[in-house]
Amino acid sequence: MSALKSFTPREVVSELDRYIVGQPDAKRAVAVALRNRWRRQQVPEELRDEIAPKNIIMIGPTGVGKTEIARRLAKLALAPFVKVEASKFTEVGYVGRDVESIVRDLVETSVALVLEEQQRAVQVRAAERAEERLLDALLPPPAPAPMPLPGEPLSLPPAPDATREKLRQLLNQRELDEREVEIELDDTGGAQTVSLFTPQGVEEMGMQFKDLLGGLLPKQTRRRRMKLPAALEALTAEEAGRLVDMDSVREQAVERVEQAGIVFIDEIDKVAVGAGAQQGADVSREGVQRDLLPIVEGSTVQTKHGAVRTDHILFIAAGAFHGAKPSDLIPELQGRFPIRVELASLTREDFLRILTEPRNSLVLQYTELLRTEGVELEFEEEGIIALADIAARVNQDTDDIGARRLHTVMERLLEELSFEAPDIGPAHCLVDKAFVHKRLLGLVEDQDLSRYIL
Repeated sequence: MSALKSFTPREVVSELDRYIVGQPDAKRAVAVALRNRWRRQQVPEELRDEIAPKNIIMIGPTGVGKTEIARRLAKLALAPFVKVEASKFTEVGYVGRDVESIVRDLVETSVALVLEEQQRAVQVRAAERAEERLLDALLPPPAPAPMPLPGEPLSLPPAPDATREKLRQLLNQRELDEREVEIELDDTGGAQTVSLFTPQGVEEMGMQFKDLLGGLLPKQTRRRRMKLPAALEALTAEEAGRLVDMDSVREQAVERVEQAGIVFIDEIDKVAVGAGAQQGADVSREGVQRDLLPIVEGSTVQTKHGAVRTDHILFIAAGAFHGAKPSDLIPELQGRFPIRVELASLTREDFLRILTEPRNSLVLQYTELLRTEGVELEFEEEGIIALADIAARVNQDTDDIGARRLHTVMERLLEELSFEAPDIGPAHCLVDKAFVHKRLLGLVEDQDLSRYIL
């Protein structure tokens, strides 16, 4: 958690601005929530456990950046993050996933995160050990000399093998990259085929059963033939896994989930129940809310890596709330999400910025994709403005799907060029206003057709 010290709310918002256009209120809310995590670590220990995270509900139409804000925040904080959809869960006793699987998935994500960090820390030692194993495969060490008989002179140990050092030099100079070698690797594929299907907790029971078998059966190895760079990479990964203490990984992963975990619950409005609905599927939806409540409030969930307390996990819920309101959630759950943020629909000006400003802008993505085929795309400003106009117009005339409309429009615009690119060789294509109108304007004006194509 000390890594969060350098990120002030203003810096977090600035970092989010590099990837997400607009929505300043939502960015400020998550930036303050992230900073509060660091602040909580600085208060006296007796007060630390009393400070609960201020969970957030984001309200806004699809495609305006709700999920991306949460995902970028988690990546910035190096925090375990899991995105779930509330509509996939059902009340205990119904067919579907139980809500505790959210925490189990979060722990698995955290274990993978910590394991990657620790393997990166031992990468140098792992590479050294992998190199020795690879040299052993290329040039097996000589058999030990037999013990001399009584009366025979004691033979001196052989001098360091000059051939081995020469091979090491050639290996480091990458002069043996095309050579193949046969190596022995741990066989981890067999245990992965064992799984159990149960009404509840299918993931947990399946994992425990596989671990049980893995402990009872002897470890299997398999011989593989591959080129030297691939062999060195496989051996390095295996040695890094052996150098890491998995008990320490599990402890740190659980600790990180409890102190820094972020859960993004999408489509929370789909489990909201109106005032007059109290039967059939509506009962199950309210049951999902009541099952979510203990986890959001703070409870202990058993996982294969140990018990996990959810008291300080940050929950960010999101929904369009077209047919429901936040007040349709049960009062207890409403109280656990004290911060409400409304995200605005995207305008023509927002589309224009999305096409050009972010580091991963769509214009840059398509330019680089087609450059791999030798086709140079050049977007004129008037062409980009025309694209933004068309996306905004289609959203207004049909369904508002936010920035996702830009993906549809761009794909349609460049469909023919993407198909022909491998055959036309080096070429230059200017995307101006006339190019955009020629390919898209007819579809936009025919509303019936645009509903199916754009």
